[in-house]
Amino acid sequence: MKINFVEQSWPKGGAVAAAVAADGKLSAAAKEADAQTGGMVARAIKGSRFTGEAGQMLELMAPPKLGADRILLFGIGKADKAEPAVFERAGSDCVRRLLTSGVEELTVLVDAMDGLPFKAGEAAARLALGARLGGYRFDKYRTKQKDSEKPSLKAVKIGVAKPASARKVYGPLDKIADGVFLTRNLVSEPANTLYPETFAKECKKLSSLGIDVTVLDEAQMKKLGMGALLGVGQGATHKPQLVVMEWKGAKKSQKPVAFVGKGVCFDSGGLSLKPAQSMEDMKWDMGGAGVVTGLMAALAGRKAKTNAIGIVGLVENMPDGNAQRPGDVVTSMSGQTIEVLNTDAEGRLVLADALWYCQDKYKPQFMVDLATLTGAIIIALGSEHAGLFSNDDALSERLLAAGKTVGEPLWRLPLSDAYDKGLASPIADMQNIAGPGFGAGSITAAQFLQRFVNEVPWAHLDIAGVTWSKKDKPGAPRGATAFGVRLLDALVAAHYEG
Repeated sequence: MKINFVEQSWPKGGAVAAAVAADGKLSAAAKEADAQTGGMVARAIKGSRFTGEAGQMLELMAPPKLGADRILLFGIGKADKAEPAVFERAGSDCVRRLLTSGVEELTVLVDAMDGLPFKAGEAAARLALGARLGGYRFDKYRTKQKDSEKPSLKAVKIGVAKPASARKVYGPLDKIADGVFLTRNLVSEPANTLYPETFAKECKKLSSLGIDVTVLDEAQMKKLGMGALLGVGQGATHKPQLVVMEWKGAKKSQKPVAFVGKGVCFDSGGLSLKPAQSMEDMKWDMGGAGVVTGLMAALAGRKAKTNAIGIVGLVENMPDGNAQRPGDVVTSMSGQTIEVLNTDAEGRLVLADALWYCQDKYKPQFMVDLATLTGAIIIALGSEHAGLFSNDDALSERLLAAGKTVGEPLWRLPLSDAYDKGLASPIADMQNIAGPGFGAGSITAAQFLQRFVNEVPWAHLDIAGVTWSKKDKPGAPRGATAFGVRLLDALVAAHYEG
């Protein structure tokens, strides 16, 4: 689907979309549509429950003399309270409404409505971003789609008074969308095509963006002492990989920011086997690694003025005669020993070595790890928020603010010594799950990870509930969401560039 910015003009075919505010104000484009249809737009609004609230949409079939075949009216709420995210949602909703409708071209007319707190160019760029994100589909493996199921929409034109200005604003947003799509594609891939070696190959492709990519194989990780990560993958045919991606967009003297992702390409639970029901979902247990990879693509694509490290630990957790057993003790890269009581609590073992390697080698300003780590976070927060755990209040506040900005909300949960005591092992430095009676599975998992950050400012995002959606969301069709790419890009843009 091609997206372009053009001079404001009424289209000669396809669909046309225009804004309506909740206070009854019509945009100039909506007024023109009303005038050209003899008041049909105003009558349609009056005869419906469309009030112009953000997220609302009203579709009309246009009379022949208008030129356009359909008219879409989208609400933006009160004009003086509108935020750019409202226009992102409108762009997404318009595209989703028309994607398989038979319409081939959509023209969205954007003008500076009275009271709007930002310029029309910003609104146009955000509309374009929403349109692109909303049009995402993963059809790679479909071979028998009916014509009515195939996308018909080929082009979206954003009509605005100053196309060049809007295009400039949209430039970096387009690169962020590239990162989002990379993450969604990775998370959507089945485990028989995306496994540690092939995931690492996808990471290597980022060298075309100027990212330095290094892949550590099993022998190299063994030499480094990564017994925790390697223990997870020892029962799998596909051997573990650790991928390091480095973007150097600032002075060499600037300490990097670092992002670490759990990349369990398939999680059977190992010998602590998961129930068969919904085990197919565990292809996306590499969601954290997918986010880190997409984020690095976004930062490099938009030439972010920062130094960034992305590290992904890639394994498969499979049952086998050589698989890790409940009760085994492994030695992590940090030298700390871990009694593995449950082989299905494997993501934290992968992250333990990846986090230690990151802080030890790169001495970053901070580390943020992302992982589809616990089912407990889904029980606590559902699919609306990701869990945030951190040893640093300033980093937490910045993450929370970034999440609100891009519509990827976080909820901070506590860490404390009282929870940490649940990890005490009778034979090793720690065990990988808390003992009976402690509960708080997401918190104790975060406590486990904190033992491997060595006082570096750190945040852990448990994204188990938000990585995959069973329903359509604004800008994210059902399936892989890429939750975290935009959030972390916004964090970097706001505080760690220049």
